[in-house]
Amino acid sequence: MLRLTDIKLPLNHDENALEQAITAKLNIPKSQIRSFEMFRRGYDARNNKDIQLIYTLDIDVENEEALLARFTKDPQVRQTPDMRYKFVAQAPETLTNRPVVVGLGPCGLFSALILAQMGFKPIVLERGKAVRERTKDTFGFWRKQPLNPESNVQFGEGGAGTFSDGKLYSQVKDRKHYGRKVLKEFVAAGAPEEIMYVSKPHIGTFKLVGMVEKMRQQIIELGGEIRFSTRVEKLDLVETDGKKKIQGLFLNDGEYLKCDQVILAIGHSARDTFASLYEQGVYIEAKPFSVGFRIEHEQSMIDQCRFGDNAGNPILGAADYKLVHHCKNGRTVYSFCMCPGGTVVAAASEPGRVVTNGMSQYSRHERNANSAIVVGITPEQDYPGHPLAGIEFQRKLEELAYHAGGENYHAPAQLIGDFLKGKPSQTLGEVEPSYTPGITLTDLAKVVPDYVAEAIREAIPAFDRQIRGFAKADGLLTGVETRTSSPVCIKRGDDYQSVNVEGLYPAGEGAGYAGGIWSAGIDGIRVAEALALAYPQK
Repeated sequence: MLRLTDIKLPLNHDENALEQAITAKLNIPKSQIRSFEMFRRGYDARNNKDIQLIYTLDIDVENEEALLARFTKDPQVRQTPDMRYKFVAQAPETLTNRPVVVGLGPCGLFSALILAQMGFKPIVLERGKAVRERTKDTFGFWRKQPLNPESNVQFGEGGAGTFSDGKLYSQVKDRKHYGRKVLKEFVAAGAPEEIMYVSKPHIGTFKLVGMVEKMRQQIIELGGEIRFSTRVEKLDLVETDGKKKIQGLFLNDGEYLKCDQVILAIGHSARDTFASLYEQGVYIEAKPFSVGFRIEHEQSMIDQCRFGDNAGNPILGAADYKLVHHCKNGRTVYSFCMCPGGTVVAAASEPGRVVTNGMSQYSRHERNANSAIVVGITPEQDYPGHPLAGIEFQRKLEELAYHAGGENYHAPAQLIGDFLKGKPSQTLGEVEPSYTPGITLTDLAKVVPDYVAEAIREAIPAFDRQIRGFAKADGLLTGVETRTSSPVCIKRGDDYQSVNVEGLYPAGEGAGYAGGIWSAGIDGIRVAEALALAYPQK
C-alpha cells in the first residue's frame, strides 16, 4: 500500500474530495484505486476562518511499484510501513516462577496483557480495588464521604488515567509502532474506532471503566491472575557478586510470594513504595516535575477563540490549547493535561492533603474547560539533598492547600483577576467551579512558593495574547496541582532492569519513564518484551 501524507482539504469538504485529492496528487485515474483508508486526520486552525483538515491516507492502488518509482523524491508519497505488532517471544512450556506485575494502571495493564498473550500467565498485584468498586469510592469522596487512601483517583484498577480525559497522544518516540498496539487493544475493548485515526484521540472516564474490565478479563482468560487490595510491603533481595537480585515479595496480607522477575508499574503517587524501595537500596534519583493550579474558563469562550465561526463543528469538537511561557525569573510556565468540556477533580490520596486534577467524559459536553497551569521545578533549585525530597515538597503544598481550603477537602480557589492583583477573592464571577467536594475562596499565593505565584502571574497575561479572554477577571484558579509527574526516577539500564537490582523492571510513569495513558501503555509493552526475552528458557 501507499501512504499519502499532508493532504489538506477544507473543513466542510464533500464526500468525494478525498478520492479526488488522491487522483490529483498521484496523477492516476480513479479506476486505478482499489481502496483507501484514513490513517490520520488532524486540523490546522491557525486561521480560524479557513480551518483545514489534514489527512494521512493508506491507499491500495494498481501499479504500486511504478508509482513509488515515480515519486521517489516526494516525501508525501511513501510505502505504508508494516505496523502490525509481532510478539518477541513465547513462554516455555514449563514456567518456573511466573512473572509478577505490580500495579494495574495503563503501564501494568499492558505489561500484563502482553505477557499473558505470550503465554507467561502473569500475577498482577494491585493495591487498590477493581475499577467499579474504586469508582464508587472515588465518586463517594467527591460527594463528601471519607477518603479511602487505597481507593481513589490515584490508586486502583486503571490507575490515575481512569479519572482523566483519557487522552491517547504523546510526544514519545515510537519507532516500533507500539502505540498502534495500544490503540488496537483499546478498540477491541470497546473504545471508539475513531481513536485509530484522529490526531488527538481521547476516550473519557466512563468508557475507560468498561474497557479496563474487558482487558482484565482477557488477562485472566489467558491464564493470568489479578489480586486486588494487595500491596507490596517489601522486596526480598539477595546479594550475589556485589549486585542485588530479587527473589520474592512480602505482601500486606502477610503472604510471601516467590518470584524472580517483577515489573514495577506503581504510578507516580506510590510514595510509601518509593520510600520502601529507597530504604532497601534500590537506586532512585530525584527528577523534575511541575506544580501550580487548575484554571477554568467557559468552554464556549475557548471554542470561539480557537475556531471562530466554526465553533461547534462536530469534526472539531471541543477546542483545546497548549501554551508555554518562559518567565523573567527563569521559570517556565505551561498548560498541562488540558480537559475540554470537563471538570476539576479531587485527586487526594493521603489524609490531610488536597490535590487537583482534570477529567472529561468522551462527549466533552461540560460547561467549563480546565487545564493545569504549572511551573517547572528541579531538584537542583528547589528540593536538593535527597532522592525523595520532591515527595516532601509535594506534600507541603498539598497540606497548605488542605488548610487553606478549610480542612474538609474543599480546595482553595481564587478568581484570575484577584490573583493577578494579589488580593483574596470574596465572591465568584461567571465561571462556576466544577470541583467537588467544594471550594473555599482565598489567596492562592499562600499555598505555593513565591516564585511559582510570580511566574504564573506573568504567564497568564502572556497566554491571553494567544487566547483572548484567558486572563478574564472572573475565570477561576483552583489549587493545588502537584501530581504532574513522578518526583523520582527509578533508574534502569538498557535491559530495562533496575541498574542495581537484577530481575526488577521499573516501568511507566511512577518510575519516571512515561507521562500519560498512551506513553505508559507503550512503556508497559517495552518492559514486558524485555522480561520475556530475559526469561529462562527451560
